[in-house]
Amino acid sequence: MKSYRLILAAVCLIQLMGCQTDKSRSFLPGTFINSAGGEFSKADDTLAVQACEGNIFLIHRRTGFNLIKNGKAGKRHYEREEWKALYDEGTKSLTELKKGKLITIYPDSGYLLIGKRKYIKK
Repeated sequence: MKSYRLILAAVCLIQLMGCQTDKSRSFLPGTFINSAGGEFSKADDTLAVQACEGNIFLIHRRTGFNLIKNGKAGKRHYEREEWKALYDEGTKSLTELKKGKLITIYPDSGYLLIGKRKYIKK
């Protein structure tokens, strides 16, 4: 009878551990935006993050920017990039695989940081 209870308790504990979710990881899929501007340019970035296999995430980056000359914004230019990033379960962050950019995740505040750039989840 004691071994039955012990086995039952172990099964319940394993099920509870399996139900815990990684808040940072589950926050990642979605769209994040950043807008920045200065004396010489104005830019808008969009990151579309999607989960792939295992700890790999695919990030589609779309940027639109205007160069500013003599106080006037020029023609809108567009760029696209695709990044692969590895999620680190220990640090709860992403590392972009090609250039090694660190992407810090703040699920409770609703944003990501890449360097000093803050991307807010839509």
